[in-house]
Amino acid sequence: MTVRPLPGDVSAYLATHHVMTLATQGAEGPWAAAVFYAWDEGALLFLSAPTTRHSRNLEADPRCAATIQDDTADWKAVKGIQLEGRVERLHGDAALRARARYGEKFPLVGPLAAVPPAIAEALARIAWFRLVPARICYIDNARGFGHREEFSAG
Repeated sequence: MTVRPLPGDVSAYLATHHVMTLATQGAEGPWAAAVFYAWDEGALLFLSAPTTRHSRNLEADPRCAATIQDDTADWKAVKGIQLEGRVERLHGDAALRARARYGEKFPLVGPLAAVPPAIAEALARIAWFRLVPARICYIDNARGFGHREEFSAG
């Protein structure tokens, strides 16, 4: 499942931002974690150690929510994304494709031959994930206080 094509400004917002706050739920209760992501064909790709609380939560229940937003003190400048969806852990070719796409956005984790040894060691211990949104809300107060557009999966 992928999100229907998004308007250019929404897609550009997702493509040009870097960090999402991922909210999960597990045996220890709700949890939120900031993770770097790459937007790719209607999904957010991210990496994380399988032992992190949010990764363990997602293994037990793949449903999640996330936000991506600008940091501003001006209410008229508030802009961001709220979304809900499901996360899947990627394996094999899907994980390799995710790493390649992620490496395009974050060259530090690009081709292994060019990665510093400490980063290569860390990458050997992580897992790749894909968050497929079921619903995306785009907030842009520059268009009017509380302006909100909603998009759902196709």
